[in-house]
Amino acid sequence: METVTYSPPVKRSVLIRGHQTSVSLEPLFWRALEIAARDSAMPVNALVAEVDEARLKVRNPPNLTSALRQWLFGRALGG
Repeated sequence: METVTYSPPVKRSVLIRGHQTSVSLEPLFWRALEIAARDSAMPVNALVAEVDEARLKVRNPPNLTSALRQWLFGRALGG
């Protein structure tokens, strides 16, 4: 189990379908995203693109950062 450290968000650039965008996540969420990408045998950018595509299919899509946090939390809960 990882130790939680409370830190402000860190902004990183990601490439989604050929377009650069920036995402601000706390380091804990970046680490979880890296682990999820590794577990899925895909680059972080590809995983972010998958989450982005899924979020755009819902009636009232959240912003990308919120979608990533929700996806990661759902994954942590086993869903």
